Amino acid sequence: MRIVGGQFKGRTIAAPKGPGTRPTSDKARESLFNIIDHADWVPPLEGARVMDIYAGSGALGLEAISRGASFCLFVETSSAARGAIRDNAELFQLFGNTRIHRRDATFLGTKPAGVGPPFDFAFMDPPYGYDLGPKTLRTLKEGGWLKPEALVILEVGSDEDPDTAGWTILDERKWGKAKVFFLKAE
Repeated sequence: MRIVGGQFKGRTIAAPKGPGTRPTSDKARESLFNIIDHADWVPPLEGARVMDIYAGSGALGLEAISRGASFCLFVETSSAARGAIRDNAELFQLFGNTRIHRRDATFLGTKPAGVGPPFDFAFMDPPYGYDLGPKTLRTLKEGGWLKPEALVILEVGSDEDPDTAGWTILDERKWGKAKVFFLKAE
């Protein structure tokens, strides 16, 4: 895996070993960020605060920082994945721009003051087939994690149709085995 755009373009990303992590492919990540860069309904990524939820290797958050985001909060429960994220943050010298939150994404609770103001973007790539997206969307909204105009990007399996009640679907794309929803809170 590698960063596909921005200041770290072409640099390799460490990923946790084993079948527990399914990183978003380079091609899907490039397509996703092309939409973020060009769609008129997307808030600016430059200087944005982002969350990478179910972060795995941290590829989505690292890609966002490479393309101009100022800060990323990685949410991940796996110790191997958190280790890979730490390795990647160290490799790119991003410790002041990143933080790892060891938390179950379906029960985030109220956003603690210590993580700063609400976020502009949330990238969610939960394990396919467990219907974790709707629970995480609910906890993000209820916990005050996002700005009112924030964009949430939810990746699910291509055969899944998650409940997005309370969210407006701005766009939906299919890339291989993935379906990606671009959402804003109603």
